[in-house]
Amino acid sequence: MLLCRVSPVCRTLARWGRRSQRGGGLLLGRAVSCSSNRCYGVSPGEGSAEPAETGSAPSRYRDTVLLPRTEFPMKLTGQKLLDRELQIQQDCGFAELYSWQRERKAKKEFCLHDGPPYANGDPHVGHALNKILKDIRNRFEMLRGRQVHYVPGWDCHGLPIELKALGELGTSGLSALQIRQKAREFAEGAIARQKAAFQRWGVMADWDQCYYTFDGAYEAAQLNVFQEMHSKGLVYQDYKPVFWSPSSRTALAEAELEYNPEHVSRAVYATFPLATLPPKIASGEAGLENVSVLVWTTQPWTIPANQAVCYMPNAQYSVVKRADTSQVLLLATERTASLAALLGTELQTVGTFTGSQLEGGICKHPTIPDKQVPLLPANHVTMGKGTGLVHTAPAHGMDDYSVASQFKLPVECIVDEDGRFTELAGPELQNLPVITEGTDKVIASLKDGGALVLEEQCVHSYPYDWRTKQPVVIRASKQWFINTASLKDKAKEALQKVRVLPESARGSLLAMLDRRTYWCISRQRSWGVPIPVFYHKETGEPLINKYTVSHIAKLFKEKGSDCWWELPIEALLPPEVLKKSKAGPVSEYVRGDDVLDIWFDSGASWAAVLEEEMEEESEEPESRLRWLPRSLRKPLVTESDSRADAYVEGKDQLGGWFQSSLLTSVAVRNKAPYKSLVVHGFAVSEKGEKMSKSLGNVVDPDEVINGKEDSSSSSAYGADVLRWWVAESNIFSEVQIGPSALNSARDSINKLRNTLRFLLGNLNGFDPRVQAVDPKQMYYIDQYMLHLVREYSMKVTDAYSEFDAGRVIRILQAFVNRDLSSFYFSIIKDRLYCSPEDSLGRRSCQTALEEILDGVTRSVAPILPHLAEEVYLHAPGHDKAETLFKSGWIKSSSVWRRPGLEEAVEGACAIRDSFLSSIPGKNASQYDLTVAIEPGLLFELMESLQEEPTSTSSQLTELMMAARVTLTSTLPRDLHPDALLSHGTFLINLEGGVIREDSPYSIAVTPTSAARCPRCRRYTSESADCLCPRCQAVISHAG
Repeated sequence: MLLCRVSPVCRTLARWGRRSQRGGGLLLGRAVSCSSNRCYGVSPGEGSAEPAETGSAPSRYRDTVLLPRTEFPMKLTGQKLLDRELQIQQDCGFAELYSWQRERKAKKEFCLHDGPPYANGDPHVGHALNKILKDIRNRFEMLRGRQVHYVPGWDCHGLPIELKALGELGTSGLSALQIRQKAREFAEGAIARQKAAFQRWGVMADWDQCYYTFDGAYEAAQLNVFQEMHSKGLVYQDYKPVFWSPSSRTALAEAELEYNPEHVSRAVYATFPLATLPPKIASGEAGLENVSVLVWTTQPWTIPANQAVCYMPNAQYSVVKRADTSQVLLLATERTASLAALLGTELQTVGTFTGSQLEGGICKHPTIPDKQVPLLPANHVTMGKGTGLVHTAPAHGMDDYSVASQFKLPVECIVDEDGRFTELAGPELQNLPVITEGTDKVIASLKDGGALVLEEQCVHSYPYDWRTKQPVVIRASKQWFINTASLKDKAKEALQKVRVLPESARGSLLAMLDRRTYWCISRQRSWGVPIPVFYHKETGEPLINKYTVSHIAKLFKEKGSDCWWELPIEALLPPEVLKKSKAGPVSEYVRGDDVLDIWFDSGASWAAVLEEEMEEESEEPESRLRWLPRSLRKPLVTESDSRADAYVEGKDQLGGWFQSSLLTSVAVRNKAPYKSLVVHGFAVSEKGEKMSKSLGNVVDPDEVINGKEDSSSSSAYGADVLRWWVAESNIFSEVQIGPSALNSARDSINKLRNTLRFLLGNLNGFDPRVQAVDPKQMYYIDQYMLHLVREYSMKVTDAYSEFDAGRVIRILQAFVNRDLSSFYFSIIKDRLYCSPEDSLGRRSCQTALEEILDGVTRSVAPILPHLAEEVYLHAPGHDKAETLFKSGWIKSSSVWRRPGLEEAVEGACAIRDSFLSSIPGKNASQYDLTVAIEPGLLFELMESLQEEPTSTSSQLTELMMAARVTLTSTLPRDLHPDALLSHGTFLINLEGGVIREDSPYSIAVTPTSAARCPRCRRYTSESADCLCPRCQAVISHAG
């Protein structure tokens, strides 16, 4: 139902009986409210007065019909399509567009901070999904007048690049500088390939001014963040368990892990004999002799490092006796049934206790003679699997380490950097790989010592190195950490001010924050930013403070981080720095070998790209961003809020860049670096499978655009099809791509292309700057279409603002298919083709078509920039040198929404529905229509569309697509016997529903007695060989 205000009601009602003013339409100055269901079922050929095709109309009239003419091609395929896109990029200044908009004046700025892709390979569809999604939003913001801040970047350090750069050479025999040089060259090659692809996709940026995490100025900004966090006590060195990759020989952070759900471990149930019964159950309990504590573990190799067995204080535990062997075991009561089933024997309960009663018990170690370990309470013990008693090796488990810290247990690591047992594990285990041969040996030792109760295969989720795809271990080592536990509350508070799309991703981000008690930021590799620390040669004490770090940051800015290895230590630790640090002579120190975690590299990008210089130095405050153009070196916004408007990345960054950026920014600035987070899914195959070379389902974006080398160029889709695929997809779930999705995208673009071609063809010779009709003088259906364009533009603007390009496409297709093709275009063809070229009616229609073309083209421009600029080259009303992207957003006017206009057209459409429904499948133009409406608002509405009682050329007749329309207050009594009668009501609302009244109407439909005009094909002629009066006038005027 259409709701429209009426004010004042009394005055409007008093004028009900008055006839409308001829031409102006009194009711278009009123506001009423009506409801209708517009009929869109008529195809462009049905019911329209479309001129005859060549050969079917007399040749003497053929040249008098104004058919569409345009050089805009109906379809572009193959090499022509590719050449056209590249030509558009060149002619329309795609490469200069970003710099142009940065230099123009704008009241508001929109900052989308680019999460740096990893510089370790060729561009893939994941890149396309991410970069195009960002570009759609950036182009929209630029079009609507904002100054866009978008600096593309690359994450350039890290092990994957180092491994790929070295290949089979490995690191043997190479110095750190040699490794770094090869890694840099590899990263630069990957950056060049990716950058070229992003440009080909039409991504708007200044591609000569990007940020790179291996740039010296960037590294210096990163060290400033490091120093700020160190000075606040958030960065510290400690000896504690971390995820360790034997295949990479380095520590890993949680974000560098992949969990393999199909990993198979050799799990064991093993006994720890009780050497000393817990005091609270020792006295007066019979049958507790020779009790053994039963533990379960999926990592038997850690048992030699055991320092305790943990229990849950509030749980219930039982001492049970095996019916088959009489072995006496202690385990959680609720786990006895499942264990009995596994062992295939009955377990007889001897005694039951609470966990707290186990305090003070001492166990014998199962593989190390004479070693005893305590029973200790712990909160991490669960009852989901195992026995409710947890074997605890502090050097090889995070929870285990927490227990050790609480109870002062030793933390002895028995595994080296290669994942092999050290001499601490004993001579039988030394040098064995812990995950394979070492596990075999430990299980054999348990069996030989009588401690092995049961072994089973356990399929479970296990962490793997995301680079090498090999399992990791947990081992204690001396590393540098960030105390994230102390940042959690601040981070959560900052997130409350951040909008997250979709909102469901917020929970995942918070959960990952909760799981992260500390962040290991040191890596034992060469290709990265060195941790600026020096160690005393004798004591091993680290030397790191604001003086040492600030000096190193200056050197990095000037020379790059290679200087850490190139310069003598005297240059890294000059006398003035040593003096300020109150340290001994430089000869007592050595530089550290570790580099920073790459998540810290990229996580500090807000400081390098969005912030002003953090150092309070006298140097030029813009010099830190020397790789950026001068227009970008200014602060992003005001000092009070230098947050980006949006970070847009895949869901894997919830535990990666989103989190590392949040933690570093909160630590330094007490606020998040972003106002909103947009979290999109991954690109997958059409079957929903992860892309894999082994499965043969990898989609190469270069092949999507240019076609495969071994096939014809007709397989080339071009960049706009790739962009349409991104826009049309539901980005908040997994995004499928394949031939079906791409063909569908191409078909959709071609359909849109045909609509745009129809608009361009009918604007041939029309210059809106001198020939446009004032909206108030336009036909009501044309004015109504301007009203729909305004509504359309507001919906599209809202959708783009929500990062919902998919909704933009749905709104676009609905507008094109329903409002244009099936409704407006089918009505106006007669007026466009057959009316005098410079008549008010035709110019009114062309005025509407030009606004429609402009609105549709601009609305789709962020998604299809190549097509939009191509259309703009052919569109009238602007200088040839002007491009669409430099001319702004959709220009709709509030004048287009005139009171009464919508109601007049919608009222006519309601009657049109009844008319077309009464002649299903028939040509409406072959019928005369009589409309009877009692005097009132509805009658006046229809009078505004048809002044005369009967007409073959009124606006109402055009809307009905009939031969003739008669408007009367009652149906005539002498109706033709074959007349089809129909009745309906049209609901009118006043004052938003305060006054509601159904306005009834009746229609009579009869076959027309007129003949078809040989020129316009409307049934308005007196005879078949005679022109209708309108066409006679046109021909006479032309002659």
